[in-house]
Amino acid sequence: MNRKGFGARLKELFGIGVETERFYEQLEDLLIEGDMGPEVTLAAVDELRDYTRQHRIGSKEDLAVGMKELLARYIRSGEPPIDPKRLNIYLVLGVNGTGKTTSIAKLADYHRRRRGVADVVLVAGDTFRAAAVDQLKLHGERLGVRVVSQGPGADPAAVIYDGITSARAHKEQLVLADTAGRMHNRTDLVNELAKIDKVIRGRIDEEAGGGNYRKLLVVDATTGQNGLRQAEIFHEAVGVDGLILSKYDSTAKGGMVVSICRNLGLPFSYIGTGEKYSDIEPFDTGLFLDALLDMG
Repeated sequence: MNRKGFGARLKELFGIGVETERFYEQLEDLLIEGDMGPEVTLAAVDELRDYTRQHRIGSKEDLAVGMKELLARYIRSGEPPIDPKRLNIYLVLGVNGTGKTTSIAKLADYHRRRRGVADVVLVAGDTFRAAAVDQLKLHGERLGVRVVSQGPGADPAAVIYDGITSARAHKEQLVLADTAGRMHNRTDLVNELAKIDKVIRGRIDEEAGGGNYRKLLVVDATTGQNGLRQAEIFHEAVGVDGLILSKYDSTAKGGMVVSICRNLGLPFSYIGTGEKYSDIEPFDTGLFLDALLDMG
């Protein structure tokens, strides 16, 4: 079921009549199928019952407007701020395969093009996979952005520490640090990320003025409710400040966004919609829901 399919089916469902129990039962099935999760779905359906009674919904268009208004209450969004007077550090998290390293390259391009950040450095903190280091170096070459790295198997926390130190020496404004995303051993992952987080905090505390430090989690739009579980694990490990929704195209259902925001209270910061470096935008709740509900 794609985004258009969700909106189209919602409008078709309205033909049953919102006053019938069958409508609400099928709506529950549709929202769960759209990756919204059972808890969020039940809450949304209950609220829609009240909304339709209060507003006397009389058309498919009115129903879509009502759904958008209700779902917008659940979703949080917002870009992390760039502090022009301090070093800005984004620690980018995510499971392998979510598009994490590519998202880092897109963020570098976006911040230079759209946010006026002239000096960006990439840090290859995913030392577990040699391919991840090579991939980041390739992005750096294509973008003309400096990359700080060490050999395979190096201590990720030490690599990122050196990256921050190097960025300060070069007077660069934004550090984008990659991290490992292996999930087969949750304890190792959590411990590694907690160590990196502690090292970064200690490093920025060493300098007068500190630094503007944010942790961004990349989730794949096609993974459904697995994205919620990933967000729970990473948030528990280091505290996530914002999310990047990657691979959001016509195949993605999108309900996971609602579920993560409502269950964890975390905002979505960016959305990736293609393979080009320019295919990333700030997450816009209104535009996202227009696409999800096929409101044009």
